[in-house]
Amino acid sequence: MAALAEQGRIEVRVTPGAGRDTVAIVDGSVHVRVTAPPADGAANAAVLRVLAAALDRPPRDLTLLRGGKARLKLIGIAEG
Repeated sequence: MAALAEQGRIEVRVTPGAGRDTVAIVDGSVHVRVTAPPADGAANAAVLRVLAAALDRPPRDLTLLRGGKARLKLIGIAEG
């Protein structure tokens, strides 16, 4: 996971409304499941929080670059 973060951005597939928050690598792609519903940006915020925890980074280091209303999202990761 850390190797993916070194590139400065990571593409993830999101499943909102899941039973629990998880991050998994499936066939080389990152899948993030969050319990938050896909409404009012709640799922996007949860994705950033869960992914930051998985990368052992503060949430402020992650930014949603693309895919605000899509399942496939591009997340920017600050250097540091």
